[in-house]
Amino acid sequence: MARAARGPEMFARGPLHLLAVSAVVMGMAQTIAKERIFAPLRERLGGKDTWFGYLASCPYCASHWLAFALVPLTDAYYVQATPRLGPLAPIATWFLSSILVVVVAAFLRVGFWFVDESQGLVRRRQRTEEEEAAVRHVARARLEREPRDPGDRERPGAH
Repeated sequence: MARAARGPEMFARGPLHLLAVSAVVMGMAQTIAKERIFAPLRERLGGKDTWFGYLASCPYCASHWLAFALVPLTDAYYVQATPRLGPLAPIATWFLSSILVVVVAAFLRVGFWFVDESQGLVRRRQRTEEEEAAVRHVARARLEREPRDPGDRERPGAH
């Protein structure tokens, strides 16, 4: 649990540490919630139809639980609760710091979503161009097989 009064050393690790912890939370949450390797776990928990299943199927939801665990493991306390809270100060510091990590992770997830979507757009565009090239190739091959002189074609019904 966080120490209540940590002073300036609380921020000694700086924003890069916050970003790193948030990126880990984002990556783990995405993997748990969306990747095939965790599909059996999500199914065992009931998928999106149950409370626990939904927590494991939603990257944003999963990021909360991961942040609650990773903030103390990584000493990522970036929001210090007032010491006036007494024994609740460390709990509030842990909770608020975890929420900060979740929020940063959510922004990172949006950024990665845009990158992923743009990559998908590029792949779809490439696939469309490849399909159009294949259609042109087939059309060219048909034209090369057809007789060039219209009189050389066999007319239907003429024998």
